[in-house]
Amino acid sequence: MSLIIYTDGASRGNPGRGGYGIILQWGSVKKELSQGYRLTTNNRMELLAVIVAMEVLTRPGLQIMVYSDSKYVIDSVEKGWVFGWEKKGFEGKKNPDLWQRFLKLYRKHEVRFHWVKGHADNPYNNRCDVLATTAADGGNLLVDAVYEQEFYAK
Repeated sequence: MSLIIYTDGASRGNPGRGGYGIILQWGSVKKELSQGYRLTTNNRMELLAVIVAMEVLTRPGLQIMVYSDSKYVIDSVEKGWVFGWEKKGFEGKKNPDLWQRFLKLYRKHEVRFHWVKGHADNPYNNRCDVLATTAADGGNLLVDAVYEQEFYAK
């Protein structure tokens, strides 16, 4: 049996307040996760959603299918770009902190990605969008410290 993960990221302004939404499904068991951030980008939230989903897993070696509407995340992995970026030390690439975190988790499992059209007919993707935007609009926003340090250094 495969673990199914649905993810979405959101940003109110880009950059702006952001959030992610996740649904983990193992057979008939489902779990939802979400969190908001006070200043971040949409791409960071899309990638962070996948990272957090894998960080909550308690055992390695799982077969995982990730459903996402993020071409940024899916193409970077499925087309192998991120592995080339890694070999070059992520020089000149955005979000190296998150990509490095992702790769450590990715290598512990057998992960496949499936692109879904955002805001379309996939109820789980739509629910993740609600989770992400609600988190971005809510209270208890966390600090995306790496991004904010970069942002305010400009």
